[in-house]
Order: sequence, then structure tokens, then C-alpha cells
Amino acid sequence: MAPASRSYAPPQAPRANAIAERWIGTARRECTDRLLIVSERHLTSVLGSYVEHFNSHRPHRVLGQRPPDPPAPTAPAVGTTVRRTNILGGLINEYRNAA
Repeated sequence: MAPASRSYAPPQAPRANAIAERWIGTARRECTDRLLIVSERHLTSVLGSYVEHFNSHRPHRVLGQRPPDPPAPTAPAVGTTVRRTNILGGLINEYRNAA
């Protein structure tokens, strides 16, 4: 019988484990290792916020430094200011052009 801690990738996707482990490592390094998680509910909330940031704002190297689900493009105008949004209490900051 195999140990319970070992996971197996589906036969059709042998790289599935590597992709999942990469995402888990990124989430741990950028998010959960820097916070004190007090309950499962808190963890669910934190990971939900991080997933939204990861998919809608964080740049990805393989996508040419674009996020997977980018917001609608806005052209920066001369003299505009930059707006900062705190994510997870300031652990992560997102920057956008102010309208």
C-alpha cells in the first residue's frame, strides 16, 4: 500500500504534479509563509484573495509579463496618477492608473 502523503499525476497529464507543486510553492512563498493563519476559514479567505490577485493582476513570465485574466486595457494619459490597492492587508500591492 502506498503512503498517504504521496500523490500521483493522472496518466494523461504527467506534468500535472509539477504544475500543481509550482503553484503551491508560489502561494506559500508569496502569501501564506508571511501571514499567521488562525483557522481554516481564514486560510480560505486568504487563498481566495491571493488566487484573485494571481489570476487577474500578477504578471506571468510565460505570458510575456501579462496576467492570465488581464483587466480591460486603459491607455495612460499624461498627468495621471497611479492608484495603489492593498491586497491581504498590504502584504501585496497592486498598482493601476487612476482614471
